Amino acid sequence: MSAVSYRLASGGLIDRSRRVNFSFDGKTYQGYAGDTLASALLANGVRLVGRSFKYHRPRGILSAGPEEPNALVELRPGARREPNSRATVVELFDGLEAMSQNRWPSLAFDLMSINRLFSPTLVAGFYYKTFMWPAVFWEKLYEPVIRRAAGLGRAAGAEDPDHYEKAFAFCDVLVIGGGPAGLSAALTAGRSGARVVLCDEDFRLGGRLLAEKREIGGKPASEWLAATLAELKSLPEVRIMPRTSVFGLYDHGVYGAVERVADHLPAPPAHQPRQRSWRIYTKRAILAAGALERPIVFPGNDLPGVMLAGAVRAYVNRYGVLPGREAVLFTAGDDGWTTVRDIAAAGGRVAAVVDARWEPSPNRKALADKIGARFFVGGVIESAGGGRHLRDVTVRDASGATTTLACDLLAVSNGWNPTLHLTSHQNGKPQWDEALQCFVPGNLPEGMSVAGSAAGRFTLTQALEDGTALGFEAVKSVGLKPSGAEPLQSTDPEAAGVTPLWRVAGAKGKAFVDYQNDVTDKDVEIAAREGFRPVEHLKRYTTLGMATDQGKTSNLSGLAIMAEQTGKTIPQTGTTTFRPPYTPVAIGALAGHHRGREFRPVRLAPTHEWSRDMGSIFVQSGQWLRAQYYPKPGESDWLVTVNREVTAVRSSVGICDVSTLGKIDIQGADAAEFLERAYINGWKALPVGKARYGLMLREDGFVMDDGTTSRLGENHFLMTTTTANAGRVMQHLEFCHQVLWPDLDVRMVSVSEQWAQVAVAGPRARDTLRGVVDAEHDLSNEAFPYLAAQEITVGGRIPARLFRISFSGELAYELAVPADYGDAMMRALMRAGEAFGITPYGTEALGVMRIEKGHVAGNELNGQTTARDLGLGKMMSTKKDYIGRIMAQRQALIAPDRPAFVGFKPVDPTQRLRAGAHFLSVGKGATMENDEGHMTSVAYSPHVKYWMGLGLIKNGPARIGERVRAYDPVRNGDVLVEICSPVFVDPEGVRLHG
Repeated sequence: MSAVSYRLASGGLIDRSRRVNFSFDGKTYQGYAGDTLASALLANGVRLVGRSFKYHRPRGILSAGPEEPNALVELRPGARREPNSRATVVELFDGLEAMSQNRWPSLAFDLMSINRLFSPTLVAGFYYKTFMWPAVFWEKLYEPVIRRAAGLGRAAGAEDPDHYEKAFAFCDVLVIGGGPAGLSAALTAGRSGARVVLCDEDFRLGGRLLAEKREIGGKPASEWLAATLAELKSLPEVRIMPRTSVFGLYDHGVYGAVERVADHLPAPPAHQPRQRSWRIYTKRAILAAGALERPIVFPGNDLPGVMLAGAVRAYVNRYGVLPGREAVLFTAGDDGWTTVRDIAAAGGRVAAVVDARWEPSPNRKALADKIGARFFVGGVIESAGGGRHLRDVTVRDASGATTTLACDLLAVSNGWNPTLHLTSHQNGKPQWDEALQCFVPGNLPEGMSVAGSAAGRFTLTQALEDGTALGFEAVKSVGLKPSGAEPLQSTDPEAAGVTPLWRVAGAKGKAFVDYQNDVTDKDVEIAAREGFRPVEHLKRYTTLGMATDQGKTSNLSGLAIMAEQTGKTIPQTGTTTFRPPYTPVAIGALAGHHRGREFRPVRLAPTHEWSRDMGSIFVQSGQWLRAQYYPKPGESDWLVTVNREVTAVRSSVGICDVSTLGKIDIQGADAAEFLERAYINGWKALPVGKARYGLMLREDGFVMDDGTTSRLGENHFLMTTTTANAGRVMQHLEFCHQVLWPDLDVRMVSVSEQWAQVAVAGPRARDTLRGVVDAEHDLSNEAFPYLAAQEITVGGRIPARLFRISFSGELAYELAVPADYGDAMMRALMRAGEAFGITPYGTEALGVMRIEKGHVAGNELNGQTTARDLGLGKMMSTKKDYIGRIMAQRQALIAPDRPAFVGFKPVDPTQRLRAGAHFLSVGKGATMENDEGHMTSVAYSPHVKYWMGLGLIKNGPARIGERVRAYDPVRNGDVLVEICSPVFVDPEGVRLHG
């Protein structure tokens, strides 16, 4: 060994020319490029790396892969902090900062370990039986204490500075796993010209070949591995994706994967994501994910220094680390003896080999004698002793006699479980193989094959056979001709027999089944006694398999103990359901760019550049960025600007972009009938060339949306919706057509983005339009009256649509042109209206004018109002059926005292109204019982010179002239208001028809 405590002087696949500095719990260490955090910690003699969840027992490194339940750490400081990272798969990089978690104040001295003193009361289901009395203590004491103690690790508490991506891949063959089976399959398919994607979660491909000293074709397996990887990289249709975990299988053969693009770096390079989530579409998939080694349940099996035997080989052969100076091996199968051989070959001392099997073997005895190890046939480890790390083990031999042996490493081997999780993500059920003593894949998802250890074929020869055969099969199934295969190469002999020992019987002390959640064999016994015997009940009652590792090392042991308790076999006991993801996936990776402002794409109106040139202040409106108002130099605040815009429209002319309104083109012989059923009012009698206001209900009778629909032809309608509900209305109409009325001859398409639309409003609106509309179109009041809708041309034969509709209550039009002409249209209108002092106005001024006219909008269409509530009950046809008609007649929805739509004005005109204020009768206290409604919309009107409001109050229309309080406790408001008509300006509608 070198001066570094447990690093071998030579060997391993690490790059010893590249030293890497890192820290753990504030202390600096050194490792090498190619290390994981776990291997580097072991090399530096760090055994204690964490604390268990419930008892805060010392925990060390158990495995060398993604199944690790113990070595969970926090990585990186500050905003990049990431809790619950498995040290066994964290790739070491220079400057890595790692912290232990679930301890206080320190890892070595954890005060929460006092929980071990209460362990007799903290057994399975204790939380269902305690904290019951006195009831008042739950909120004041029990729940706060439990919440403080719960959880593993700490979230960053700040916005993640990195970004994530989503990507898509399409291939003929997806190979999951880069071990010998996966590499053989990928090579066979790649040679035949198939498009192959090869994914492996490790940063280095090779699977168990990296951890073993094997031979293929009479040469070291490393040579076969290097040649195979070189050829795969040379094949043009093969994509190799290391650091990529395939975590789920979804419908139609779609696989989810996450690529850790920059997790092995301190920070992602410029313009690179931290992680990338993939959606992979494939014709065939070959699962070659290998297998996970099983522990044995015995007292003290959770101590730092107790490790899986296969993991020990990985640290010795791949990382050049011998995890202990004095080793004992506890095995129930042949595979454990390979670890004995490799420890001895690396210069380590094996004090004893405890083989639980009763059949003596001369070969095993010879190996034990050769390395000077005591050999216990039919023996068991009765207990492991130590504090913060393993100190000794007590061996019970076949005769029942016990022996205590000093050691600092106990390697445990109990056979392997195929990594078959993906085979079960489409409701597949694993099957028990009695000969192999493990679950193997059952009915496979369509298009999937399983190779090597993942199929229960654990030898290297079987892995190479499966990979080649299934690669050929996949190539044929996608319609390609397989290329000639090379002869299968021989491998060195190996034995794979196992007689599992699920737990050591008769031993005293805590024997852990689930390391992370502190579930013991006694907890499983309690669950059996108390009736929680079905596996799903066992899981939830004991939390077995519910930790971040999802039971990868614990589930089968738990099932075996439950089977023992109930007198059933393991297959009769059953398995829990495997669901995606197979391994933890960061939510950021699933979201990709869809976070913050990019949670939804920001849509820009066709006139956005023009609005920006005019100095607009923009506001998010649904998915759109809309012009809110257009300030001019010298205007002190937004209200001054908005008052100017409103005054300009009412006195002359203004223009406002309304392109963001939903626009749905509806055509077909039954288009009118379709609208009859969707809207509450009639449409069949609407003449061609006219528009009409319509109201749409949900199936429960409440208002969904409103807008105008124009009849452009006998069987051609154009519907407009509110900006916020455009997508929802489109979905609703598609549902109605496809599910409710598929017999109707109607087609529809959203054209919201195909047309730029602008409102031209004010007394000089007609004069302004004459400057852009081609001369042959008559815009006079007689030729183009209110609610007219026609297809016209503008600017010299550019197709356009003109609608005589108004949201402001003024003479107004909406002019629509193809979106590409939107910017030019606005500039042309500004030139045409220059002589009239044309003024751009935004959503704020639009809102003021709609409140002045008493028009309902999003604040009133809040999903809780009916047509009657909004004063639109007369629109509800009694001559036809429509969506929501029956439910709208429910007694509660037609009650006379329901809050109804009216206007409000302050008794003192100088007082400001606030939306959201609640209405109380004068003299009544501010209680829920006295609440009569609320203010939905408010604005200051430069026309009437006071703050006006719209709202809903009980029996509102019958109370015109009554005074009530507008009570706003949030903003300390209490204003006396008078209930009035919701129309504040031009109640006769003279301006509208001018």
